[in-house]
Amino acid sequence: MKQMNNISFRTENLKKVYVTGETTVHALRGVDIEIPSGEIVVMLGPSGSGKSTFLNIIGGLDKPSSGHVYFKGDDLSKLSTHQLTLYRREHVGFVFQAYNLVPSLTALENVALVTEISSNPMDPLTALEAVGLKARAKHFPSQLSGGEQQRVAIARALAKRPEILLCDEPTGALDSETGAVVLRALLEVNEKFGTTCIIITHNASIAELAHRVMHFVDGNINQIELNSVRKTPEDISW
Repeated sequence: MKQMNNISFRTENLKKVYVTGETTVHALRGVDIEIPSGEIVVMLGPSGSGKSTFLNIIGGLDKPSSGHVYFKGDDLSKLSTHQLTLYRREHVGFVFQAYNLVPSLTALENVALVTEISSNPMDPLTALEAVGLKARAKHFPSQLSGGEQQRVAIARALAKRPEILLCDEPTGALDSETGAVVLRALLEVNEKFGTTCIIITHNASIAELAHRVMHFVDGNINQIELNSVRKTPEDISW
């Protein structure tokens, strides 16, 4: 079944079970959800509620135990390992709490690493400019603050021109002021390029920036909120 063009992801009875010895963990328990294209979506929930597992599956880093996840009509759960690699390369950018920058490379060179394997990359300097770091292009990670390093990581993900940006606790290691700068960069990426941004966070205040908020509990989504009025990063309380 094909999705409508304005839907990035649709899941049907999505389940993930991890078995280790005699221990069985039901990480996802039948998630049915649609995520529209071009939105900022925040996922909230306690540790172990299934947020990261869900993000890994829609990002092509893991496969479900059963059920289906569609990206614009293509069933990711049926793709081979090679096909999932191509899906991640062509469509998805990842931003994690750890910046994962190469210490011996400048900010510009870290971003350029991604453009070398992308079919239609953005100019690395343009990507840095999009997150407000054009002037820091020649600086090494050790010469950048935590917030600047995270913005380099966002620029690196953005340089592939991904349709989807998946962010797992992108401000988790940052203070409130620096976190607001990083969130502003994500909002500007969404507004300027129409990139669908899906953000995992434990900070409920960040939900006030989103178009929609998904609450995970015990491996499922028990509530979805739509924000008719969204705040700016500077307006939220940390």
